[in-house]
Amino acid sequence: MASSIDIAREVIQTEIEGLDYMAKRLGSEFEVAINAIINTKGRTIICGMGKSGIIGKKIAASFASTGTPSFFMHPGEAFHGDLGMVKPEDVFIAISNSGETDEVLKLLPFLRDNDNFVIAITGKENSTLASNSHCHLDIAVPKEACPLQLAPTSSTTATLVMGDALTVALMDVRGFKPENFARFHPGGSLGRKLLSKVKDEAIFDDLPLISTDAPFSEIIQELSSKGVGLVFVSDESKNYSIITDGDLRRALERYGRDVFELKASDLAVENPKSISIDSSITHAYEVMERHRVTSLAVLEDGNLVGLIKK
Repeated sequence: MASSIDIAREVIQTEIEGLDYMAKRLGSEFEVAINAIINTKGRTIICGMGKSGIIGKKIAASFASTGTPSFFMHPGEAFHGDLGMVKPEDVFIAISNSGETDEVLKLLPFLRDNDNFVIAITGKENSTLASNSHCHLDIAVPKEACPLQLAPTSSTTATLVMGDALTVALMDVRGFKPENFARFHPGGSLGRKLLSKVKDEAIFDDLPLISTDAPFSEIIQELSSKGVGLVFVSDESKNYSIITDGDLRRALERYGRDVFELKASDLAVENPKSISIDSSITHAYEVMERHRVTSLAVLEDGNLVGLIKK
């Protein structure tokens, strides 16, 4: 009796072989589909029943988040009123592994009358759906990973990957960039990095700030109380320098007990790394990475106004 691990490996290998089979048979119809989606002034509507519908929802979500306006439409709901959302300029992707799903086929007369460009994704190139579409993307696989050849496994994986292939190809044609992706994902970490400005993330209140004649004890106190790993040192002309906790450790190693006789001006490092308040967070991180620092002074019109940390 095969172990669970052996079964899992066989399933994975079967699905890999299915994808390889699909990839080798990919032809010009794929480019037809891409051109139709790129050139439409409408949206791309994706429809499927059961497992195909679940995969369709994922494809629609991937499209929408990468610059292709798209939404999923359940074929049952479509047949009972939702077809009113379909405009003639919309591209309609219908998914059915058999190509004979009744709920999907019932939509074809409307789509034909509405003059929609229909892309069929099926595993049967001679099926009713494939034969009545403008473009057919073949997701046929040699066999399902299910030993009974009943549960959709290799075929649903093939559908998902075909959707990913469409998504990535569309991104390439559109010249889709990280900042475009971030616009549609403002709540994610990428969106925060690419859309946020330094002024949105910087510390402005209660900055760690001491004068040039501050004694060593005051430096220690300010470092400890503010907890940001550094203090700014400002002179009467509002010129500023910086002392980090690393600077203090190095001073202790160099001066020993005599360090307690030093003032802030003796330890301060001039021209600390800085960033404009209107710069992007991404640029701030790049500056920190380039100079191997974890903090930057934030400047507005050349004046120190804040602090940004990783």
